[in-house]
Amino acid sequence: MIAVQLKYDLLMFSREIFYVVFSLLVPPATYIFLGQLFSDSTYPGLSYADMATPSFVLLIAFSVVFFAFGFDQVANRAEGVEKRILLSPVSAEILLLSGILKSIIITSFGFVLIHGIGFWLYDLSLRPVQLLTAYGLFLVFNTVLMTVASAIYSFFTKMKSALVFSIIIFQIVLVTADFSFPVNQMPEFVQTAAQLNPMYHMNHLFIDVWNNQLIWNSGTWISISYLIVLVFIACVILFLQPKKSVK
Repeated sequence: MIAVQLKYDLLMFSREIFYVVFSLLVPPATYIFLGQLFSDSTYPGLSYADMATPSFVLLIAFSVVFFAFGFDQVANRAEGVEKRILLSPVSAEILLLSGILKSIIITSFGFVLIHGIGFWLYDLSLRPVQLLTAYGLFLVFNTVLMTVASAIYSFFTKMKSALVFSIIIFQIVLVTADFSFPVNQMPEFVQTAAQLNPMYHMNHLFIDVWNNQLIWNSGTWISISYLIVLVFIACVILFLQPKKSVK
């Protein structure tokens, strides 16, 4: 049953042009575009590829989880899919598990895609152990994003409002998470907003781990603690959600 549902979910994702564009086309295109501008630049001992590759891998994870996982939950509620599921052989648990597996498969494809572009265009080099460690953290961040996305989108009942929110939050994350241009060169209010953006903390942790430069200092612990608190709050929100019943 889960295999059939997963195949269906992956097929539906491939047919949603909006999901595909924001998740699998915009991040790689931006990665390539910025690389043409800054590939010769160096950052604190790192090349453009060393800085940008983990960032755009994480950007794909964010866009897939928020659009194809979180937004999908709103679409299921708005279109009455959840109620129909309660009356069908496909349980809500199978639908949720399929959504999780779908997100992991697509984000893992994005992980490979960005690395492939990096190897091809920017002479990216990476050791197998380093790659596996980065992928392990990548899966942890996927879990964090799915938990937070589920909690956030649980407040939406209409697709239109959820869609507007998704587009706005994508733009905010793109600016304040150090994905495109350095936050430390932006106005003070943008730097303050970045500190409240969990993607900013995940991005810098991922860059450090990816480049084997993680230092356990106060900044690292603040970032990890902030993410743990957000996941805890998201779990509380999900736990307090009223149980759904067929009417």
